[in-house]
Amino acid sequence: MKKNNLIKLSALVMFLAFVSCDEILDETPDNRTEIDSLEKISELLVNAYPQALYASFTEPLSDNADDKSFSATQIDLNDFMYEWEDFFDDDLDTPTNYWNETYEAIAQANQALASLDELGATDVNQRGEALLCRAYGHFMLVNIFAKAYNPSTASTDLGVTYVTEPENTLLPDYERNTVQEVYDNIEADLVEGLRYIGNDLNYSEPKFHFTSRAANAFASRFYLVKGDWDKVIQHSNIVLGNGSGVEDIRDYANDYRAAGLSYSERSFRFSAAIEPANLLIAVGGSIYGRNHFRLRYQLSGDLARELFFSGNAAGLAWSEQVFGQDLFFNVPKFDEYFRTTNQAAGIGLPFIQLPLLTTDEVMFNRAEAYAMRGDFQLAVDDLNSLLSVKSQNWTPDRELTVTDIETNFGIDSNFYTPFYEIPQGTLPFINVILDTKRTVFYNEGLRWFDVKRHDIVVEHDRDVTPSVSETLTLPKGDNRRALQIPTEAQSRGILPNPR
Repeated sequence: MKKNNLIKLSALVMFLAFVSCDEILDETPDNRTEIDSLEKISELLVNAYPQALYASFTEPLSDNADDKSFSATQIDLNDFMYEWEDFFDDDLDTPTNYWNETYEAIAQANQALASLDELGATDVNQRGEALLCRAYGHFMLVNIFAKAYNPSTASTDLGVTYVTEPENTLLPDYERNTVQEVYDNIEADLVEGLRYIGNDLNYSEPKFHFTSRAANAFASRFYLVKGDWDKVIQHSNIVLGNGSGVEDIRDYANDYRAAGLSYSERSFRFSAAIEPANLLIAVGGSIYGRNHFRLRYQLSGDLARELFFSGNAAGLAWSEQVFGQDLFFNVPKFDEYFRTTNQAAGIGLPFIQLPLLTTDEVMFNRAEAYAMRGDFQLAVDDLNSLLSVKSQNWTPDRELTVTDIETNFGIDSNFYTPFYEIPQGTLPFINVILDTKRTVFYNEGLRWFDVKRHDIVVEHDRDVTPSVSETLTLPKGDNRRALQIPTEAQSRGILPNPR
């Protein structure tokens, strides 16, 4: 199931969407004269979100994967990512596919912005959405294909190409911006986009677009990576409101477990618009929903005991249920939709709907920011809010205290080593927050970004033969933490990452 390896010429793509085949012979292939209303620009922006999955390759890169033995299903993508090897196939779920789809989404955002300029439409919601889509796409690319943000080295570290104009040349040559340049451009687009973005009333399906809450959730994530704690808290508060925010985070205890949802019902509910925790949802081509549970490097029995079966920080069992046994342990989060393209042949394309931004993540971001500011009680309050709806048999007397965390969650000072210093007294709070987050977001791909941000050493055990095993290690600062630039992009002038 190969995909086009080249970033499509956005003008031609949209031109084809608005004119017939006969008209192509008579018209100049430039869609900018065709997109002549805000309604058409809104239609264009539907495709300004990456239609691809990243969990399929970021999860096995992280410490959320383990060897389930030779009896499990082996595929090249899963194998290569577990061993941190460069992988250049362009099938669904691969890094190259994500690169291509994300730059295609950015192209749609740029065409929307150009069309808005031609219409003279400045202070409109579509401009805010387009800017935020462009910022989000580049943010994801730079966090996957470049080194982690570090202000001391960002001005020389290779980033990605920040594209701000619609493509009007087939196969243009590109140069990589530095990480600092990419982050500066992301922030400029983010700040301006927030000025124009509207609320849910602007959309028939608001959770598939950047609304005000989704935009501020993205800002919360962006400033967490930059270590700007005040802004993390500022944007998180806009998302969560003035209260605890517990009413909007994913309630596994009541809405999933107590409700007795089946496996398929849980999978559907996880990414559905009816789930209050989901702020921004996207649909991407993927076969991950049908194979993640059987893959060799996934949730082994040992890892399931570490993450789930041993309970959480409050000493309670998780309400997030693990299904399957032995080789098939998994948590239902992926609901595949198969779009038939040929009824007679029974062939088509598989898609997965997945949440890109959630209130859960925002609360974890805020808790970490509170801890870094030394507001330990506020950090613990957020952690308790999260655990209260993700634990079995939760009662107020099970709430964690500042003393509990200081006493029970200490960790070596060299475990988390981001670009900023974590005070010794803050380490237990960062540890319990990120450890809890690791389980809550299991198999969603987010753990890898925390591994990169905090430069966490990852060890992967691997059976070489049924009787011989080895331990693979990804040390701190290793160049493999930046995935390699796709070969097709390298052929267009994009420098490869050092190895």
